[in-house]
Amino acid sequence: MNDSILDQYGPREAMEYDVVIVGGGPAGLATAIRLKQLAQQANTEVSVCVLEKGGELGAHILSGAVMDPRAINELLPDWKEQGAPLTVAVSEDRFLFLTEKKSFRAPNWMLPACFQNYGNYVISLANVVRWLGTQAEALGVEIFPGFAAAEVLFDDNGAVKGVATGNMGVGRDGQPTGEFQLGMELHAKYTMFAEGARGHLGKQLMARFKLTEGSDPQTYGIGIKELWEIDPAKHQPGLVVHTAGWPLNASTYGGSFLYHMDKNQVAVGYVVGLAYENPYLSPFEEFQRYKTHPAIRGFFEGGKRISYGARAITAGGIMSLPKLVFPGGALVGCEAGFLNASRIKGSHAALKTGMLAAESAFAALTLGRERDTLDTYPEAFKASWLHKELDQARNFKQWMSKGLYLGTAMVGFEQKVIVDMFKAKVPWTLHHQHADHECLKPAAAFAPIDYPKPDNKLTFDRLTSVFISNTNHAENQPIHLTLKNDSVPVDLNLAIYAGPEARFCPAGVYEYVKTNEGADRLQINAQNCVHCKTCDIKDPTQNINWVVPEGGGGPNYPNM
Repeated sequence: MNDSILDQYGPREAMEYDVVIVGGGPAGLATAIRLKQLAQQANTEVSVCVLEKGGELGAHILSGAVMDPRAINELLPDWKEQGAPLTVAVSEDRFLFLTEKKSFRAPNWMLPACFQNYGNYVISLANVVRWLGTQAEALGVEIFPGFAAAEVLFDDNGAVKGVATGNMGVGRDGQPTGEFQLGMELHAKYTMFAEGARGHLGKQLMARFKLTEGSDPQTYGIGIKELWEIDPAKHQPGLVVHTAGWPLNASTYGGSFLYHMDKNQVAVGYVVGLAYENPYLSPFEEFQRYKTHPAIRGFFEGGKRISYGARAITAGGIMSLPKLVFPGGALVGCEAGFLNASRIKGSHAALKTGMLAAESAFAALTLGRERDTLDTYPEAFKASWLHKELDQARNFKQWMSKGLYLGTAMVGFEQKVIVDMFKAKVPWTLHHQHADHECLKPAAAFAPIDYPKPDNKLTFDRLTSVFISNTNHAENQPIHLTLKNDSVPVDLNLAIYAGPEARFCPAGVYEYVKTNEGADRLQINAQNCVHCKTCDIKDPTQNINWVVPEGGGGPNYPNM
């Protein structure tokens, strides 16, 4: 918060709630719904509000996605009768290993149970979130889309007492414009943070309360996704295809998903682990190359690309989970990192953790407590089916980081033989040793990668892609991609790592340009940002700090 603005225009108006939830994704909405359900059952009142930085619920939600219905069955058992957009059941699973020209399909009987999807649904998570929002509002939850939580508020004892929304109408120079509107404070007895992977406020809370002490470093992937409308003759509703191998080399973690939805639409995407070493690697271009494979391109020829987006995912698993609670609040969903990378699924975990946090908070509220530590939430997680699921998969990313062949063999042995056949617990535990930004190596150790130019039929460039993500930011607002030191990009990132920002960003935000004097400088095109958070994660010097822009800005994903 700019203190001079607060001095001039303050104090901010404050609203009081029992529970404030930051983030209107599946975890945040499940928290809100469960709180209201419990209050209804107890014939009492609990005031709950949800802040969502997107212009509407679902605007910033991007996921594959195949959804395990286990958690939504618990949260809203009548979801089918209520019209939830889970209508396309998985009809077929295919897992392919790709070389540059060929593909090899793994027989389904060889796939561990965690890789199989029968009983699950191909969904648009953005649309599921929109539907969850209607359920929450029907229960009395107050939802404020277009309001970004920009600041954590603390009471005199150091406990979280709520959040403040960002000021609106601030110019690029940091000064109020004629459209200025002061942010608002939302105070709560408990504040739940559900911002998704690499949450801006969650990162601050982890540092302040030392929540990551004793945990492995978190590791991430970037997921890049397109939505296509394809030839009806090629469409198979419920077909799920995953691949590993080409175009990445065997030492780089990554793979693809291709999900047939309804209405002749196909969701296709590529995930690249952000622990990669080669600074010349571009996840965006690797995704475009993937679509040209002989086993893949046939799905899209004659089709039309209708949407694009990207989002970082937390992939470290249970060994990288931070402490979930602190005085006055808790972390839920991908804010903490509950995604099961072995299943490529996180929405069921987001729903479940939101429910568990809500149950803990409601029990505390009924006892008259506030702004203390909700210790029953992590205890309930440890006793849940989700903990068992994540614990079984605790070595997945660690094995896969050792290379495609060894990783595949060891994951297959653990999951197919030990877990599935012998119903036993894997007796060993592997650990992550390094954060993703520490893994990038100097450019001198690699040759540049010559990526083919886009054909604008099957493959595309970044700016064309960003255009169909419906991304928009007020151009005059302060740049939300901040640098701790303005000299670091040229002096270190460009000099040592050949300017990796221009390649790891999937939206064309970063580019090195020449000044009139011929010197290099980093240009930040913040209006292109799709809020994926990759720059905040992968910047080798950790000089980029993603902060929340003005509420309502960013992508607006339809059906993603």
